[in-house]
Amino acid sequence: MATKKDFYEVLGVSKSATADELKRAYRKLALEWHPDRNKKPEANTKFKEINEAYAVLSDAKKKQQYDQFGHDAFAPGMGTGGWGQSREAGSGFAGQGPFSYSYSSSGSPFGEGDFVDPFEIFEQFFGGGFSGGRSARKRRETYRITISFMDAVNGVTKDVHLPRGQAGEGSMQKTIKIPAGVDSGSRIRFDEFDILVEVAGDKRFKREGSDVISDFEISYPDAVLGTIIDVPGLRGSTKLRIQPGTQPGTLIRLRGKGIPHLQGSGSGDQYVRIQMKVPSHVSRKQKEIIEALKREMTSES
Repeated sequence: MATKKDFYEVLGVSKSATADELKRAYRKLALEWHPDRNKKPEANTKFKEINEAYAVLSDAKKKQQYDQFGHDAFAPGMGTGGWGQSREAGSGFAGQGPFSYSYSSSGSPFGEGDFVDPFEIFEQFFGGGFSGGRSARKRRETYRITISFMDAVNGVTKDVHLPRGQAGEGSMQKTIKIPAGVDSGSRIRFDEFDILVEVAGDKRFKREGSDVISDFEISYPDAVLGTIIDVPGLRGSTKLRIQPGTQPGTLIRLRGKGIPHLQGSGSGDQYVRIQMKVPSHVSRKQKEIIEALKREMTSES
């Protein structure tokens, strides 16, 4: 049987490391070895070792026992109940360590003290990514995921890793299907857990419910004389006729070109806001033409 690695060595810290130093070391290694990022064959085993080490060293009582007796402190028959096996009366504690969670009939579900959120590390994988719901009354797990704007428009299927119930057990892979039309705050119920969706913004489109607003710049001559433009949309471009005399800030509605309704059929609308493109530099000839136009318009007023 292989010898268990020293927990301090696993995290790369000294025995005098502070709680903050332990936490920083853990987060760095967890990000490096998480199976979603690291595809090496040993990643899952390494990830479990990191979790197990931090679960012990971040707990003052367990750390004291480990410093005194080493791994034997948590072996069967030592009277400690084994790490991750102790249960406080009435608390329903389900595992110890950063990738477990607990529930309680009252009070904080994570107990007292500076205990790291068991799902906090997932927020760094998905840009806000996965984090466990902290409802003290609901046993059903709730996770948060951040998806791109276009994934919300079109729907997306993702393979994700969720933490198992016991610290040191690593993660389990789940395939989740997110329907088209979800928005920030949408909650999707799966068999044994819920997903709370956060949708990232997009520099091209501003969302208002199922409608989107996009800006399109045209030149002064095109605004005066009219033109036909290709407007980028959620599902390709659309040809749009600009009427002569169109004013800056005009909103043109494209019916049904918005975001699919999450419930029911159909989609919202796209509104194209016309903006005036003013050149920062003009040639001498262009300047002469503009000045002539200005004199002409002034004489008519």
